[in-house]
Amino acid sequence: MTTSASASSETVALHWRRNQSAVTIATFVGFTGFTLAMPFLPLYFQQLGVQDTGALAIWSGVSLGITPAITAMMAPAWSRVAERHGRKLMVERSLIAFVVVMALLAAVRAPWQVLALRALLGFFAGYGPIAITMAAESAPPEHMAMAIGWVQTAQRLGPTLGPVLGGVLAAYVGLRQTFLVAAVLYLGALVLVFVGYREEGLRAPAAPDRAARPPTWTGVRALPHFVLFLGVIFGLQLADRSFGPVLPLYLGEIGTPPDHIAYVSGSLFTITAGAAALGHHLAGKLLKKWRPSQVVVPAVAAASLGAVIFGFGPPTQVLVATSVIFGLGIGLATTTVYTAAGRSASVSDRGVAFGYLTTAYLTALATSPVVAGLIGAHSMRAVFFLDAIGLAAIAVIVRRRVP
Repeated sequence: MTTSASASSETVALHWRRNQSAVTIATFVGFTGFTLAMPFLPLYFQQLGVQDTGALAIWSGVSLGITPAITAMMAPAWSRVAERHGRKLMVERSLIAFVVVMALLAAVRAPWQVLALRALLGFFAGYGPIAITMAAESAPPEHMAMAIGWVQTAQRLGPTLGPVLGGVLAAYVGLRQTFLVAAVLYLGALVLVFVGYREEGLRAPAAPDRAARPPTWTGVRALPHFVLFLGVIFGLQLADRSFGPVLPLYLGEIGTPPDHIAYVSGSLFTITAGAAALGHHLAGKLLKKWRPSQVVVPAVAAASLGAVIFGFGPPTQVLVATSVIFGLGIGLATTTVYTAAGRSASVSDRGVAFGYLTTAYLTALATSPVVAGLIGAHSMRAVFFLDAIGLAAIAVIVRRRVP
């Protein structure tokens, strides 16, 4: 028994850095590929014959929202399948689906075909949470926060770079060919995972009684503070994703020159994403010295302060600094919550726990733009002030509930 455990530990020590690199790079490549063409979906619908502005908004909104909505519902189920058949196989399955769907999107001839393919993609997507689990499972316990942080950093930086590259590609080769480039990127991510990730030795064989009782919601719900973690992830993403629908319009409202709005809003989004990526990375270092609640509370409080400053409509220079504060707080808190959940869950429960956390994340991703748009129709400042109130409430709740 001791010899077997020692051999398993040696295998983990041998593979974990290579696994970490493979998962992180593949995640970055995949998330970059996803955002090459999707931000330009309204333009693609125009090419497919939709000209009415209202119809464009409906087709684009539903097509963009249906994938994360279905993925949110499927995440726990796919996590359970991964427990039985291996996470690497599930990620490969998901990446193959992306290769096929992205290639088919380059060949569509009607708007309903785009919607159908996006819905189909929702059923097979979801390699993001499994990639986080793979990174956490490969790393030694003392490096778990760093492993999670690197993958989440890749998930942040990919969508930051993707639209820029996609805009260049769309201008030079066209939107249809951009989907083909995205398919090639996903193929590259698939090869990285297939060649670079080694799953053997990472999970100990389950005991017979454990094998008869696979991880369930009842089991992960009993983990310390897990329901609170779900609420925190949902609240963080609800605030984080609320900026998208209103920020460009809000900049015009507070006096940004019209010819500068696109540049300023794009810069603020990029700065926020970069700061969040830094927060994901720093979480591992901070958790070596402080408990999760000691990181989450000040991080969320800082993000709340950033939202308040946004609501007052300060000059652009102040908004740049505020974007750093807001993004850094969101990034720190998100990785810390995932790490705390990973540490409290057993190896057999970790994948399902991350699946439910990702369901909360994706649910916020799907609903936040809609809620922000409805609130922004009455007052765009109210979006930021309500974000601040919600984040402050999260900080208070975590401070009182988590020792």
